[in-house]
Amino acid sequence: MRILTQNPLIREEQKAENWLEILANAVSDPEKLLKMLDLPINAFEKDIQARRLFPMRVPLPFVQKMEKGNPQDPLFLQVMTAQQEFLVEEGFSKDPLEEQQTAAPNILHKYHNRLLFMIKNGCAVNCRYCFRRHFPYEQNKGNKANWLKALDYIAENPQIEEIIWSGGDPLMAKDHEIDWLIKALEKIPHLQRLRIHTRLPVVIPQRITDELCQILTESRFQTVLVTHINHANEIDERFALAMTQLKQAGVTLLNQSVLLKGVNDDAHILKALSDRLFSVGILPYYLHLLDKVEGASHFYLSDESAGKIYRDLQKISSGYLVPKLAREIAHEPNKTLYAP
Repeated sequence: MRILTQNPLIREEQKAENWLEILANAVSDPEKLLKMLDLPINAFEKDIQARRLFPMRVPLPFVQKMEKGNPQDPLFLQVMTAQQEFLVEEGFSKDPLEEQQTAAPNILHKYHNRLLFMIKNGCAVNCRYCFRRHFPYEQNKGNKANWLKALDYIAENPQIEEIIWSGGDPLMAKDHEIDWLIKALEKIPHLQRLRIHTRLPVVIPQRITDELCQILTESRFQTVLVTHINHANEIDERFALAMTQLKQAGVTLLNQSVLLKGVNDDAHILKALSDRLFSVGILPYYLHLLDKVEGASHFYLSDESAGKIYRDLQKISSGYLVPKLAREIAHEPNKTLYAP
């Protein structure tokens, strides 16, 4: 039997707004974003030029959460092109995790019992600190031909228990594509869990459709969805309703954040984020130290600064609301927990 959303607010919004239409209308021009936020274009002339390094993309529901007239708004800073992206800093590279050589098309097999399956190339939002902003997605296209090759690789490696959908953003796939992929993965007997890493629900909450929830409800997999939220201001009522839908579908909800200079580099900001996440049913999971990708050095915090912030967070938060502070190190078989 098909499970339908009972909340009338969600139902009416789903009728009125299709997530693909919202995606198609995402802001890609920095000048347009500045005008929408009542910010002076002439003050950002050098910043606008950075769009040629990495395109801008930000959906309107995310823009609507930003404070007009505030150039330091933490959501704006995550998506607005910046002149600092032209800086070439020692230790920063185009491939900080050395992952551009894949085991099979769309597959990154970095861990023993789990692997990353990049089912789609693009994202709904282009975060300026993205560690894959230089990734050769053209060699790992999110199409059925590559998916079939990836499925063969997964079937041939019986130690794999968990598939992590990554990207790009995996929820850029349409519901019928997700349904096909899950059914194909379910035929591989050694798989037990599906983990979906996505930023899409927080930038376009309409992406959580009745159809998607039905697919996840009917799957034999234990499903975990890991949102990517860096600041409490990203969480609004519409997003909370989408998370309720996922919980009703039996999905476990976790969150990962990136520690970003000027955005969330304060223990009280991080506590507010954890508290807000928990209020909508999401458990804080990881707080990542920034991957040193070329173009994002202006977001970087030293280990010393990060450690102090983390210790302060531990002092003012309940233990279960403190995410694990971690970094990714190329070729390591797991995340490396940072002990401040």
